[in-house]
Amino acid sequence: MNLAIFWILLGVALCVMELMIPTAFLESALGVSAVVVGLLVMALPIAFSWQVALWMVLSLMMFWALRRFSPRRQPPALMDATEAKTITSIPPGSSGRVMYEGNSWPACCSDREVAIATNQTVIVIGREGNTLIVMPESALL
Repeated sequence: MNLAIFWILLGVALCVMELMIPTAFLESALGVSAVVVGLLVMALPIAFSWQVALWMVLSLMMFWALRRFSPRRQPPALMDATEAKTITSIPPGSSGRVMYEGNSWPACCSDREVAIATNQTVIVIGREGNTLIVMPESALL
């Protein structure tokens, strides 16, 4: 009976911790699993090593079931503004610098055979790592 109370108190403590410090349902999965193990220990005599193994298996299953409720992490959106202005020229097949959303970014042209002059408006069409992929505005007209 002592172990059942231990598991139930552990489960409640973990669930309360999830309320205080959200961890994408990790603590709640561990807590609910501990409460289930505590209830099982009240009904069945189970060795402590099997209790721990059951808690780990139930926690993994519970975490897997609850992960769909956790927020998906996505990289920050880059396409708030699509226009940029070249600070330096962008030679064919090479990179230059553009002013985009108030910051200077390395950029290269999506067409590796086109050169873009300084102080030209370009359209941002993507990003590879920290380098913006741009296209001259005149190519879209």
